Amino acid sequence: MEGKLLVSCQAPDEDPFAQPESLARFARTAEMGGAAGIRANGMADVRAIRDVVKLPLIAIDKQVWSDGRILITGSLERARELLRTTGAEMIAVDVTARGQRFGALDRVRALKQDGAIVLADIARVEEAVAAVEAGADAVLSTMHGYTDETAHTTGFDPGLIAVLRQAVPVPVIAEGRIHRPEQAAAAMQAGAWAVIVGTAITRPEVITRGFVEAVERAGRGSAGDVLGIDMGGTNTKYGVVTADGALRGQGFVPTPGGGGAALLAHLKKVALELTAQARGDGFRPATLGVATAGWVDPHTGRVAYATENLPGWTGTRIAEELQGATGLPVYVENDANALAAAESRFGAARDVRDFVCITLGTGVGGGCYTNGRLNHGAHFFANALGHIPIVMDGLPCTCGLRGCLEVYANASALVRYAGDGFGDAEQVIAAARGGDAKAREAVLTLARYLAFGTASIVQLLDPELLVLAGGVVQENELLLEALRAELRARLTVPEQRALRVETSGLGYYAGVYGAAAVALERG
Repeated sequence: MEGKLLVSCQAPDEDPFAQPESLARFARTAEMGGAAGIRANGMADVRAIRDVVKLPLIAIDKQVWSDGRILITGSLERARELLRTTGAEMIAVDVTARGQRFGALDRVRALKQDGAIVLADIARVEEAVAAVEAGADAVLSTMHGYTDETAHTTGFDPGLIAVLRQAVPVPVIAEGRIHRPEQAAAAMQAGAWAVIVGTAITRPEVITRGFVEAVERAGRGSAGDVLGIDMGGTNTKYGVVTADGALRGQGFVPTPGGGGAALLAHLKKVALELTAQARGDGFRPATLGVATAGWVDPHTGRVAYATENLPGWTGTRIAEELQGATGLPVYVENDANALAAAESRFGAARDVRDFVCITLGTGVGGGCYTNGRLNHGAHFFANALGHIPIVMDGLPCTCGLRGCLEVYANASALVRYAGDGFGDAEQVIAAARGGDAKAREAVLTLARYLAFGTASIVQLLDPELLVLAGGVVQENELLLEALRAELRARLTVPEQRALRVETSGLGYYAGVYGAAAVALERG
């Protein structure tokens, strides 16, 4: 297999090809195309593939584990049965930090004592080193970007292959997020011993979707660079998102007060300066996207409703006014919805059709994607996640109601739970990381309230992924761990859902990415 391509022949349960006979045909086709090995999941699929190909087989066993998430070859007994009964020559084991918490290193040692060839699926260099010390014969970059620690990664990183190559004395096999031949070539140039590709070869639905999106984008004439403006309550951020998805020329200016007229004048000034700056720097602005607080009619770019936090903003025709000023097509979206669009196109939810993005900061907001499309609702008021009632006649909310999720899960709530001695949420989070008992209990309390509200969203929409963003989430691993545990206790069939909870990796300019993503989707 050295210097060759291997093909992963797998399909999720809902895929029409999720049958042993279909996957065996994929394997046979891969063999005809020159593949040097096959990776496959489960007894039935591996046996069916062995019946039709003579290539080396890497077997795995995916099961929903006790934390409600998929684990690759978590059972020593099933691993042994796979090797004994299917004809597979190799077995792969998840040896990430999570896998190690469930005994992965002991499984590697036991399988090596059996005389098996054991491959380690890892996400980080330290995991690869530990796997090799336990006896792994090779390491695979399979899990990079799919663990809590590497969730910020949104694409294949050949740099990781180069680092792994220096860190371990065994073959390094590149796998995960390799969608194009040039990425496979880059992996080899970085020192990979071999390359495994799956989705880009064996998932017709995903392949078709890529072509559909490319055709639709071209048909709408959206080629070129996109300007993004994210108007927040404190600062207005801006930047250029290039045709290849890179952020350039980013910056921010303070957002003024003074009501709707002042805000509109401010937006026009930022848009004009950004357009001129982008053109002066050699970019080709094709569209402008704007993210703003308030509910927005996505068809007209008009603010359908804004609270008195933005007095006079309701009814403002942002798209019409900015298009007249800049001469560019302008697309406007609620800021939380825009963040969900950013995660869909650039972030943790790439290739995910059903997910919910929740922002936790001064307020609580969110955006929901169902079947690959952003949900707006009949009156464009959908996704008001922060105003889901969770406490009957509870604390008053800025929306005028009582008991809303926002009052119990925003930054002020975290400070309130911690009690005296903490000036802001960042201090509470830092103290919790340092082991302070009051701060830790405050984070756990917020997680319980957040789970109350989030569970109803999950029960209604059944998403694959929750993406958390905002200041309350940053460097707050305790909150994530507690929320995952609380959700498992509050959801029906949590094992079958295998719901993932991850943090956004888009950083300070996520809203700019979101505004650009909205323009790309609609332009």
